[in-house]
Amino acid sequence: MFAKAFRVKSNTAIKGSDRRKLRADVTAAFATLGTDQVSELIPGKEELNIVKLCTHKGDAVTVYSSGGNPILFELEKNLYPTVYTLWSYPDLLPTFTTWPLVLEKLVGGADLMLPGLVVPPAGLPQVQKGDLCAIALVGNRAPVAIGVAFLSTAEMLAAGLKGKGFSVLHTYQDHLWRSGDKSFPPSIAPSVQGAADVSEEKVQGDMRGLALQGAEDGRGEAHPVHGEESLPEASEDDSTQDLSPGPTDGKSVQEQMDDLVQQCFLQALKCRVKKADLPLLTSTFLGSHMFSCCPEGRQLDIKKSSYKKLSKFLQHMQQEEIVQVKELSRGVESIVAVDWKHPRITSFIIPEPSLTSQTVQEGSREQTYHPPDIKALYCVPASMTLLFQESGHNWNNPGHLLSHRKGSTLEASEVRATVIDYAKKNDLVDANNKNLVKLDPILCDCILEKNEQHTVLKLPWDSLLSRCLEKLQPAYQVTFAGQEPVVKKGKICPIDITLAQRASNKKVTVVRNLEAYGLDPSLVATILQQRCQASTTVTPVPGAKDGLQVQIQGNQIHHLGQLLLEEYGLPRRHIQGLEKAPKSGKKK
Repeated sequence: MFAKAFRVKSNTAIKGSDRRKLRADVTAAFATLGTDQVSELIPGKEELNIVKLCTHKGDAVTVYSSGGNPILFELEKNLYPTVYTLWSYPDLLPTFTTWPLVLEKLVGGADLMLPGLVVPPAGLPQVQKGDLCAIALVGNRAPVAIGVAFLSTAEMLAAGLKGKGFSVLHTYQDHLWRSGDKSFPPSIAPSVQGAADVSEEKVQGDMRGLALQGAEDGRGEAHPVHGEESLPEASEDDSTQDLSPGPTDGKSVQEQMDDLVQQCFLQALKCRVKKADLPLLTSTFLGSHMFSCCPEGRQLDIKKSSYKKLSKFLQHMQQEEIVQVKELSRGVESIVAVDWKHPRITSFIIPEPSLTSQTVQEGSREQTYHPPDIKALYCVPASMTLLFQESGHNWNNPGHLLSHRKGSTLEASEVRATVIDYAKKNDLVDANNKNLVKLDPILCDCILEKNEQHTVLKLPWDSLLSRCLEKLQPAYQVTFAGQEPVVKKGKICPIDITLAQRASNKKVTVVRNLEAYGLDPSLVATILQQRCQASTTVTPVPGAKDGLQVQIQGNQIHHLGQLLLEEYGLPRRHIQGLEKAPKSGKKK
């Protein structure tokens, strides 16, 4: 419906009576919303506009806009939420899941066909024909489209998931979304094992490559085609999931968030920020200090407070003469002074941390993350078998003979001990120079290149040992806390951090291979979204059979480094791309 540009006929502020009527209409249309949520969606005093527009097909649509974003639209007396609203209330509608490749075609105006659905283990949501539904992508519950079901769930299954599924009305990246702040979908983990946990067979099937080919009128049908996944464009800010409130004392959600913002602010100044840290970028103060002071089970989200923006909140704190904020470089604000003797700081009582406050899962924080123990191993190939058979040692059980066969794995120390033992047992140490080893036929076949076998008769110890390690095949052992060791061939891929440049010249940080180190991409995305105050999303890795990648708006490698190195304790050698972090003070 909004795939092409529309024409705005009028844009006026809503009247009090119309505001009350809209609240009543929202309550009637969306029964799952509570009274507080309706009041939050349709606030009593904040600016709310009614936009009358005409689509490219001639449909008359009424759009309700709050805070610069379209939140609802009305067509033929039916009320529909926009993706901006669904990101704050992801459970408002029954949600179906499809692949990221499909999104581009949906944005172009195509319908969603049933073969493009991903069926979670719990089954499809139960809907009736004509029901309004949300559409999300694999790995992220944040809806990217809304549509009307052509069939009931029972009819979809009876049809073998073939044919048209949903008439798509509105999508992320369409012209209605563009009329807002163009923010990026938040990262919302699936509530149950669902689209992110589809079977490997299904991932490898043709549906992984489903895209939709639109007809001339902008709508079309699904056909299995394969192609590259495009990286969506992101924007600076984003809404997060609803706050998990603490004691309410009868306060509204906004008032609770105001209290939380001030608590984290005062605690950060009292406990974390030192005079030597000044001047301190306001973004760093929020991401590295205020978020770290957020109590367990709470989620700090300034956009849900009355301040809406960090800059506005700091202006209030500056008016109270607690801090002094200046723009030291164009567009970049810093805290340049703090009055640590201010009564609000001196009288602030630091809340006692809970027993689980040191866990890595912010918000839920269910368990402490322990980095895996990763040990490099060497696998014996067929060409080296004779050398290791001759060793006759069982390194796990000394005193017992062991014949290492093809495929056996050894640590570097065991390889060195085997080679030294072999040389000594076969009297290959040069009598005149103990640093040299004579090469017998077995060592010649295992160590030397073909053109060396008649010219190289001796090798120094270090050269012999290094050549032997080079000839063995790499392998590694991964041991997670409380689990049995797992041995795999090849070298473990590092966590890969790259920067992508979008068409709008905005940078996106992309992180891959977190799963190999026992990290949940959805959880990492949520943490980074909070700390960086930037949009994040989790999508399948393009061109890979499995694996997910996290995308964060802007160059967030500094925050990633802090999280992975300092908090998770991962060795730097297992992280690739940290050198691309922005220089200190440089605007991201």
